[in-house]
Amino acid sequence: IVIYLRKRPHVTLPIYCNKIFCLFSLQGINILGPGNAETAPAAKPEMYQLDIILKRGNNLAIRDRGGTSDPYVKFKISGKEVFRSKTINKNLNPVWDERVSLLVDNLREPLYIKVFDYDFGLQDDFMGSAYLYLESLEHQRTLDVTLDLEDPQHPDHNLGSLDLGVTLSPKEGVSREAVSLGSRNRLILCVCVCACVCVCVCVCVRVCVCVRAQQQQHPSMRLSDVHRKAQLWRGIVSISLIEARDLRPMDANGLSDPYVKFRMGHQKYKSKIPKTLNPQWREQFDFHLYEEHGGFIDITVWDKDAGKKDDFMGRCSIDLSQLSKEHTHKLDLPLDEGEGVLVLLVTLTGVAAVSISDLSVNMLDDPHERHQILQRYGILRSFHNLKDVGVVQVKVIRAEGLMAADVTGKSDPFCVVELSNDRLQTHTIYKNLNPEWNKVFTFNVKDIHSVLEVTVYDEDRDRSADFLGKVAIPLLNIQNGERKAYGLKSKELTGPTKGVIFLEIDVIFNAVKAGLRTLIPIEQKYIEDEPRVSKQLLLQNFNRVRRCILFLINVGCYVNSCFEWDSPQRSICAFLLFVLVVWNFELYMIPLALLLPLVWSYILIASGKDTRQDLVMEDLLEDEDEDYDKDDKDPERKSFINKLYAIQDVCISVQNALDVVASYGERIKNTFNWTVPFLSWLAIAALCVTTILVYCIPLRYIILAWGVNKFTKKLRDPYTIDNNELLDFLSRVPSDVQVVGVTPPSSSLSLSLFSLSLLPSTYSLLSLLQVIFTVIYIDLCHSPNHY
Repeated sequence: IVIYLRKRPHVTLPIYCNKIFCLFSLQGINILGPGNAETAPAAKPEMYQLDIILKRGNNLAIRDRGGTSDPYVKFKISGKEVFRSKTINKNLNPVWDERVSLLVDNLREPLYIKVFDYDFGLQDDFMGSAYLYLESLEHQRTLDVTLDLEDPQHPDHNLGSLDLGVTLSPKEGVSREAVSLGSRNRLILCVCVCACVCVCVCVCVRVCVCVRAQQQQHPSMRLSDVHRKAQLWRGIVSISLIEARDLRPMDANGLSDPYVKFRMGHQKYKSKIPKTLNPQWREQFDFHLYEEHGGFIDITVWDKDAGKKDDFMGRCSIDLSQLSKEHTHKLDLPLDEGEGVLVLLVTLTGVAAVSISDLSVNMLDDPHERHQILQRYGILRSFHNLKDVGVVQVKVIRAEGLMAADVTGKSDPFCVVELSNDRLQTHTIYKNLNPEWNKVFTFNVKDIHSVLEVTVYDEDRDRSADFLGKVAIPLLNIQNGERKAYGLKSKELTGPTKGVIFLEIDVIFNAVKAGLRTLIPIEQKYIEDEPRVSKQLLLQNFNRVRRCILFLINVGCYVNSCFEWDSPQRSICAFLLFVLVVWNFELYMIPLALLLPLVWSYILIASGKDTRQDLVMEDLLEDEDEDYDKDDKDPERKSFINKLYAIQDVCISVQNALDVVASYGERIKNTFNWTVPFLSWLAIAALCVTTILVYCIPLRYIILAWGVNKFTKKLRDPYTIDNNELLDFLSRVPSDVQVVGVTPPSSSLSLSLFSLSLLPSTYSLLSLLQVIFTVIYIDLCHSPNHY
């Protein structure tokens, strides 16, 4: 054997052992070793079958007003629901007599049993829970078990019990590799075992020599392996610091400057410092979890004091072993040794033990589980648990061509998947620009209009993660089961960046629940980027408002062209349509009028003739493309004067628009508070005449008369100038600024009135200067030194 290995250096120990095992299999030899009996002991089964008979409930808790309950039972293993019983209406001693068979691969994980009271259209009430510990069950024997229900928050309450019949048996056909040994094969086995020992000794000597030679040739390789092992972690604890309430005032002015410190082992984080007793941080921190069974995170709150030691305000801690994985928990933690409450979102995710098999072992790929989920969100359960709209499963497969964020030309990418306030994370693939995660995420959908955000970061041990790319996918735009490559975008999602990510997404939801949830307020996202002053964003928002106003102006011009008879055919059609609609008007025509443009737009989109959305996208990206083109064509950016003029134009336009809106509001107010008595008397006379006309003449006739007058005014007098009588009246009413300007000063009020008259212009000038200098500062910070 030794000569064979020396002559064939390509043959390694695993290859040779494989040959020996094949030889054993052909000879019918049991590799488990000889024993006194003719058959070797059976190996420990890899799978168990758990047969449960849910018999009845005894003296269950009362949850309805009538003194009864509508109980049903849920079974969970490893946080996953595996069974749900039928609902027994109005019964505290229900008899289910239901049978279920479950496959279990880990007896250390107990069966979690929960009982609920079914409420139509509302959230079901909790009635108690219990644990069934599988390790204590005797195999292949039916046991009658009675479990007392408890409430973890009120352990002293008597909530009744459940009667079960339980049978645990090893799954057949899993581990039955043992083959009986004959006396003739025992001698062959001993010889082969001795041969294996010789092979192992020779190969070990050879491996040691090769490893030492490789270490001499590549001394840095082993250091790299050690460094990489030091970076491995078993999971990630993602903490979102939302807010604090009712903190203790520590300063003389009755306020505090609170900040929060997080510590888990050698990992530390510190929050921002707001000046309030009810701060809202909305910050997010990630801890690497090196222990398999959780740990503790110590949290302390401090008051910042300049020039001296910070004051202690309280502490609390999080026991990670009490939190389930791959789920976002909202925690309200009271502060010990202090006052107030901290509000956190905590998620345990990113377990590194992921393999390619995870892509095939997921709930939606199993036909039985997929059928159960489809039934769960079927039309017959549309009014059960309205908050549970659906489920989305995201397969993060791989990424290609990512940006190199490290000086070595590589990156340490990991992927974060977010849906509203739920945030899950993959493990990190080190030193790779084409990582393969093969991770499957599952989210409960609370709002079908939510946007799934997938972000790729580069991990840095000594500082925050670097952004590599992002993708935003609305749930309603997802094609189920389609493996698709998404191009990564910038952080603002306005332009492309380097790399693509491959995702496969499935969404299952109930349309009735989704429609009902649309009519309630949207869930606030806790973690959002702080708004910052941006010249480009200011110009973009100004252009968006201007486009909306121009659209309304264009509609008004089109209607006015019908009154002006610019096109006789169009004016005649508009006049006949106006008369017919007003004469036959009914209330149902209002929603019908809103329905017609929706149908027309749908027809255009279905026929492929609607390009308005593409034009809007081009307009939004036009400014950014122009900036890129100018940067490429001219190395010198726009001068300071041109930038100042651009900001000044925007500020002047916004200032004038605000003045117009404020002036009309003040003029309406001054009409009713008798600022100009003549105009107020004129308004009284006009309102009296209008009241009499509306009382005596039907409104339909009045609108017809107004429309006929509008359409025929240009025909009766071609040189007349069209006007709006109401706006003409309001233009005569002075605004507050005009009232102050025409009020005669007195000796006692001259100084105060003069100060009031200067106050708006002074504030406007200061605001304008503040905006200008802010933009100058931003450009200086983000641009080369051209000034």
